[in-house]
Amino acid sequence: MEPIKNTCCTCGTQYKAELSSPEFCPICNDDRQYLTENGQTWTNSNEIAANHRVLISELSPSLFSLQVTPLFALGNRALLTLSPGGNILWDCIPLLNQEIIDFIRSKGGIKAIAFSHPHFYSNVNEWAEVFDCPVYIHAADDQWMFNKGSHIRFWQGTERQLWDGISIINTGGHFPGSSVLRVPGLSAEGTLLTGDSIYVAKSKKHLAFMYSYPNVIPLPENELARVIRRVEQISFDSIYGGFEWQNLTQVAKEIFRSSVKRYGISIGEPVY
Repeated sequence: MEPIKNTCCTCGTQYKAELSSPEFCPICNDDRQYLTENGQTWTNSNEIAANHRVLISELSPSLFSLQVTPLFALGNRALLTLSPGGNILWDCIPLLNQEIIDFIRSKGGIKAIAFSHPHFYSNVNEWAEVFDCPVYIHAADDQWMFNKGSHIRFWQGTERQLWDGISIINTGGHFPGSSVLRVPGLSAEGTLLTGDSIYVAKSKKHLAFMYSYPNVIPLPENELARVIRRVEQISFDSIYGGFEWQNLTQVAKEIFRSSVKRYGISIGEPVY
């Protein structure tokens, strides 16, 4: 009997076992993502674990990067932020093995998992079951969660308060439910964990807000303006994005404002 293959090799999203090897991954078969030139390919958790491991990097004493190596699928990282009221995993990676389970438990486990957008859902149900924690996804992206496990919690509105002053803030843009996690204790003015909701350029001199990053599709002007004005209202000085080079500390708000000038959008007008 052929092993079930329910994980997309391009984005790392895990689908229900009964949907093993569908024709296309719906997340990749969308303008914001892509199907590779070789077509749709599938794998599973056992194959990923046999060929990859998780690289753990300390970004600060209370923030850790978790990344599959060699790079797999989108090559993104998850971020584990430690807090007295409970630790939070921001976004997800499609590999959970005993080494990473032991590491996270040594840091106090996970009280909640929260997401920036659908491209990083990966095998979140496995993570939630192991750590017995809720998963917070903005309700505007409900349609992109095809594997709704018992731990999934859809939240609504512009902000979801968690604990220790930490909150999930909906920015919109890349997806309607695109969000950031604001962690006040990581820096003087507050730190944003952004995934792809705010994209840090490799030069670290520019921030981008797009409908599709790999396909270079811009946001409509009205939506771009709305996202930018929402972000302006958030207090922060540091950003950690979804990829290993996206660490922007101390000057993140200044970089944001200089980036806005390139877009030619006023940030002094109210958000509607």
